Amino acid sequence: MVAIQKGREGRLSRIGVRDSKLLTPKKREYLYDEICSLSEEVKVYGISEAEINKAMAAGVSLNELEALHFARLIDASSVTPEKLFLDSPDVVPERFGIRVSLFSKRHLVVIGPKSKRHAAERTGNPIKVISEHKADIRYPAVSCASIIAKVTRDRALAALQEQLGMDIGSGYPSDRYTINAIKANLHSRLLGPYMRERWKTLKNIRQSRIEDFFR
Repeated sequence: MVAIQKGREGRLSRIGVRDSKLLTPKKREYLYDEICSLSEEVKVYGISEAEINKAMAAGVSLNELEALHFARLIDASSVTPEKLFLDSPDVVPERFGIRVSLFSKRHLVVIGPKSKRHAAERTGNPIKVISEHKADIRYPAVSCASIIAKVTRDRALAALQEQLGMDIGSGYPSDRYTINAIKANLHSRLLGPYMRERWKTLKNIRQSRIEDFFR
């Protein structure tokens, strides 16, 4: 989460802030420090593999878990913004915003056709919530948050690779180094603690190994 004062959007654009996926690792590292110095507040929460596995085993979706952690970040913030921009992982963006508003202890009102029905009866001025797909492209503050999250993830992944003594790539399904590392350690306990048990990619790799066995 990144809190930016009004009027600083122009400065963010000038230093090159944009969607983290469009930036090189070196540029993201540079912008990380710049964003921290320009922001009122920066907060990061990490969701562990164990928490994801436990939640999904209990029937809690990833979207619900993310909404819960978004709400916790908002509640833990020392800043009270006029507007809150969310990069929605839900196919229905407004639904994600509503989930966050219901989990949060703050007075959040989602901007959209369903917002009146889901505005909580709480004291104080409401914080307007804008929940959209690809918000990290449209809104500079969300671009900043995506950069902070990406750099934090990259650093954690680098530390994990050093700890394990192997190249596990980026951790994304499209990365052959990641896929090869999983295949090579599918029956060992080395990577187990760091993977989501209900990850579709892991399921597909296991399924392909079963099919190979019966060929």
